[in-house]
Amino acid sequence: MIRKRRATARDLGLTRAEFAVLRRLDTPEKIQAFLFALRQNFEPYGDTCDTVRTVLRTRRAHCIEGAMLAAAALWVHGEPPLLFDLRAVKDSDHVVTLFRRRGHWGALAKTNGVGLRYRDPVYRTLRELALSYAHEYANSRGRKTLREYSIAFDLRRMDPKVWVGGEKGAWDVAVRLEEIRHYRLMTRAQEKALLRRDPFERAVTARVTQYREPRKAKRAPSTYT
Repeated sequence: MIRKRRATARDLGLTRAEFAVLRRLDTPEKIQAFLFALRQNFEPYGDTCDTVRTVLRTRRAHCIEGAMLAAAALWVHGEPPLLFDLRAVKDSDHVVTLFRRRGHWGALAKTNGVGLRYRDPVYRTLRELALSYAHEYANSRGRKTLREYSIAFDLRRMDPKVWVGGEKGAWDVAVRLEEIRHYRLMTRAQEKALLRRDPFERAVTARVTQYREPRKAKRAPSTYT
């Protein structure tokens, strides 16, 4: 564990050039723009949980991979590297990076669809932030699937070699996110009363993605969005 307020290149195990990329991402707005510009990782050869170094090299990511990069950039600039896990039923989970402004929470996100992206720092609690994803968090059948949200997970609790500078993948982070405390977002009665997204919404969201999935990449759904 490294509890320093600001991470250095040595702390993270990055080269000078790799670290320079994170140094340039000195605001949430710049970090989010960088995440938007990354190609989507469609995992054509199997599930991945790439480290920050791998994402910087390949310039592609899915949600948890983008979230770790965003967290590292925040840490470099003196903000805690916090992940936030959104847990779904009959759907993929989603991981975002938390940041705070004037006591309110916002989220940095990497995803290929429309609804589960950046959130402005206007939410008083993590539950409020999670609720902002509830309507758009739906599977291909239009069923709203978000059920739980986690506590904020501080990545400084883990060795940066695991999630930043390593080459073997950051699966230990995914495991820890599964283990930490999660809270139910709504009651059982509320879950049963959720209205399925209407045909127009389903048709539009199915067509609108940032990056087109290559045919060769068609495979079983990933663990993460």
